[in-house]
Amino acid sequence: MGVNLVDLLKREKCSLKDLSNKVIAIDAYNDPHQFLATIRQRDGTPLMDSKGRVTSHLSGLLYRTANLVDAGILPVYVFDGKPHPLKARTLAIRKEIKEEAEREWRIAIEKGDLETARKKAQQTSRVTDEIVDQSKRLLSALGIPWVQAPSEGEAQASHMARKGDAYAVASQDSDSLLFGAPILVRNLAITGRRKLPNKQVYVKIEPEIVRLEDTLRDLGIGREQLVDIAILIGTDFNEGIEGIGPKKGYELIKRFGSAEKALEVLGKEIDQGLIDAVRKIFLEPDVTDNYHLEWDLPDEKDVIDMLCGEHQFSKDRVSNALQKFERMRGLLRQGRLF
Repeated sequence: MGVNLVDLLKREKCSLKDLSNKVIAIDAYNDPHQFLATIRQRDGTPLMDSKGRVTSHLSGLLYRTANLVDAGILPVYVFDGKPHPLKARTLAIRKEIKEEAEREWRIAIEKGDLETARKKAQQTSRVTDEIVDQSKRLLSALGIPWVQAPSEGEAQASHMARKGDAYAVASQDSDSLLFGAPILVRNLAITGRRKLPNKQVYVKIEPEIVRLEDTLRDLGIGREQLVDIAILIGTDFNEGIEGIGPKKGYELIKRFGSAEKALEVLGKEIDQGLIDAVRKIFLEPDVTDNYHLEWDLPDEKDVIDMLCGEHQFSKDRVSNALQKFERMRGLLRQGRLF
């Protein structure tokens, strides 16, 4: 889920064209979850092949990656490694939410309430080791690099951007900025016309760029203080203070300078060891330089064998998607531009 600091961020509208010829590091945790949640049948059942194996993630990954490459973007997907022990509470809460949603989905199915069933089913998606392995295999066949993070995927993606190996990190939450990503791209995966939940209203979603340096300058704080704001709000690694959101958290840190001083004034407490540990997670993250970024044209036979031969995808639709990767020829000749 990550920290939502969007109200504090200096955001600029951009287009996919603005990101052309640029390497974008994509948090590979969020994409499969989104595909599994949204690419479903009317009753909420995910797409499956004839053997009952879920294929929603493969469908979403193929078509989204094809569209990014067709727009001139060079994507690299970064996969989560072992979660930090402090994330156990967050993961347990997520598990409870999924289990409750599954119970409510079954009840809705029994009642024939397909609308409720689909909504509840979207909350039950789980990214298994098999789904991760299949995603990596498909990306390799498509000629798209992927990186295995030792721990948090967004930390690794941010590290790559700080090194200059990527122009930006693509994510919906703000954790990448806490990890030090110089540029965050929001809405990359949901660009276009979208229906608002439970309403017959459509809105246009456009990509946004957030520059860490500009945001910190506008707020008049440093990155360490941005992390302290997140600690007061609550992160995946600690429970925050009830009633504190981005704006109030910012006001407190701006006025008192640190999480400790703000907590003292509020008469609230977060264990000092926990504060120090969360700061270290964001400011000294567990990352690696053991990766190699290289893009290539898809191995069409491997892609078709996997998707059509093993999972009964339509060969015509897969072939049409692969045509969009022709843009890669020009990108490989031209080289990437930051």
